[in-house]
Amino acid sequence: MNKKQKPDARIKSHLFSWKEFLLTYLLLSILTAGQALIYDAYLPVEVVPWQYIFGISGYWSIVSLIFCLVTARQRYKTFDKPMRKLSEAAKQVAEGDFSVYLEPIHRADKLNYVDVMFEDFNKMVEELNSIETLKNDFISNVSHEIKTPLSVIHGYATALQQDDLEPDLRKEYTDTIISSTNKLATLVVNILKLNKLENQEILPVADPYDLCRQLVDCAIYFENTWEEKNIEFVVDIEDRAMIQAEESMLEIVWHNLISNALKFTPSGGTITLKQSSDDDTITVMVSDTGCGMDEETMRHIFDKFYQGDASHHAEGNGLGLALSLRVIELVGGVISVKSEPNKGTTFTVQLQVKR
Repeated sequence: MNKKQKPDARIKSHLFSWKEFLLTYLLLSILTAGQALIYDAYLPVEVVPWQYIFGISGYWSIVSLIFCLVTARQRYKTFDKPMRKLSEAAKQVAEGDFSVYLEPIHRADKLNYVDVMFEDFNKMVEELNSIETLKNDFISNVSHEIKTPLSVIHGYATALQQDDLEPDLRKEYTDTIISSTNKLATLVVNILKLNKLENQEILPVADPYDLCRQLVDCAIYFENTWEEKNIEFVVDIEDRAMIQAEESMLEIVWHNLISNALKFTPSGGTITLKQSSDDDTITVMVSDTGCGMDEETMRHIFDKFYQGDASHHAEGNGLGLALSLRVIELVGGVISVKSEPNKGTTFTVQLQVKR
C-alpha cells in the first residue's frame, strides 16, 4: 500500500482548478468593491490613486491563490488522500488480493467517518477472504470426495475385465462398484440439496403434520441396520405432536441424526430417540453410546465435509450435519450437540410450535 499510486484515468476533477481560483477572486473583488463604496462615502474616488487600486487587485489575487491552495491541501488530506487509498485497496480486492488492510488515519479517540469507512472496508475484505477460503476448501473437498469412489469404480471395473475371474469374486467386485456409485450419487444429491438450501431455493412450505409419526417412520427405516449391529434402539416419544413445518425437509434432519448414531455406535450399544413438548417448543433428542467427540470435533461438526473420525470416512461424506443445520435454521429451530469421548453423543433439536 506504500507504493506510489498512478493517477486513475477515470478521475476528471482535480483538487485545484483555475475556475475555482477565478470564482474566488471574483467573490473577493466584489467584497472589495463593497469596501470601495464605503470609502467613497467619505473620500472622493478621484482622490484614490490608481496604484492603490492595482495594489489592492494584486493583493486579493494573492489572497485568492493562497485560499485555493490551502483549501485544496485541506481537501487532499481529509478527503482525496484517504479516498485514493480506499480506491487502490478496492482495486486490489477486485483483482483477488484479500490481504489488503487499511490503517486508520486518526487515533482511536479521534476517529471520523473516513476511519469508520476504513474499518468497515477491512471487515468486508475479511469476510470476502473467508468466503474465498470456504469456496476453495469446498472445491477441494468435493474433488476429493468424488475422486475416491471414482478410483474404486475404475479399479474394480478393470478387474472385472479378467476372463478367468471366479463368480464369487466377480459378484464381490460388482457389489463394491454399486456401493461406490451409490455413495457418489448420494454425495451429488446432498451437494445439490445443500446448495439449494443455502441459496434458499427450497422454500419451506409449512403444513401441519404429526412429528411423532415421522420420527417412528424414520426409526423403522433403519430397523435392519440396528438389528444387524445388535444395537438396542429405545424410543421414548409422545403419542402425537402436531407441528407446522415442511415435512420432507425435517425428514433430512432425523434421517441424518439416526444414521450418524448407528454409524458411530458399536455392536451391543444403545441408541435413544426421545421426544417431548410443551406449549411453545417440541424437543427431539437422539443419543448414542458410541465413540463420542472431543471439544475440537464438536466445534466443527456442522462444517461442510468435516469428519472427526477418520475410521468412518468411507461411510459418509461430511455433508449430513451441514444439511441438518441449514434445515433447522430455515424452519426457525435450534440444534445443539453434547458429547464426551468414549461415552457417547446427544444431538438436541428444538422446534417452535406455530399456532
